[in-house]
Amino acid sequence: MNIKIDKKITAYEVKKQGDEAAEESNVHQIAPLLERDDILEGSTYKIKTPHSDHAMYITINDVVINAGQADEHRRPFEVFINSKNMEHFMWIVALTRVISAIFRKGGDVTFLVEEMKAVFDPRGGYYKRGGKYMPSIVAEIGEVIQQHLISIGMMEGQLNNEELQAKRKEAEEKLGADAIAKGNQCDKCGAMAVVRLDNCNCCLECGDSKCG
Repeated sequence: MNIKIDKKITAYEVKKQGDEAAEESNVHQIAPLLERDDILEGSTYKIKTPHSDHAMYITINDVVINAGQADEHRRPFEVFINSKNMEHFMWIVALTRVISAIFRKGGDVTFLVEEMKAVFDPRGGYYKRGGKYMPSIVAEIGEVIQQHLISIGMMEGQLNNEELQAKRKEAEEKLGADAIAKGNQCDKCGAMAVVRLDNCNCCLECGDSKCG
């Protein structure tokens, strides 16, 4: 192949045989996808919104990494969402495929939680059982993923417990639903759930409080 040189030559270098092979050896390959075992362990979570008569069932299956070794741990591998309500079928299928693809790539997948929980429905959110405000169905799916990642040790945080539910109820009684819906972002878990309660910033998602 001939190459035309338009500029003045100020220096040159003679490449030796084997230099190209050495350069190619410095190329870093993308990590291989996680492999699927024939049988996976997982958990199924139920979502029931006031916008639909039918519940959603979210199943997250995990793979076991380094089984039998000291550093054995679980990672999410795939997600499925099933419902009798066909209204959201197309975007739910797309969402589960994208999330599953991200899971199989490995690495840090916790960013999904923050991105999904920041999605707001232009038609308005809703309150789930227990009085917690959800800005959208996507945000609640993100919360389910968060709870799953916490349960398998991939994220720090608290699982839903009586103390946290009581804190949410107290906030709703003192501040009202509108104030809770406009919560600030939590530095710890990333949820838009920080409110000013008893002169202290408190996250109604993970329980993090600046007052201890």
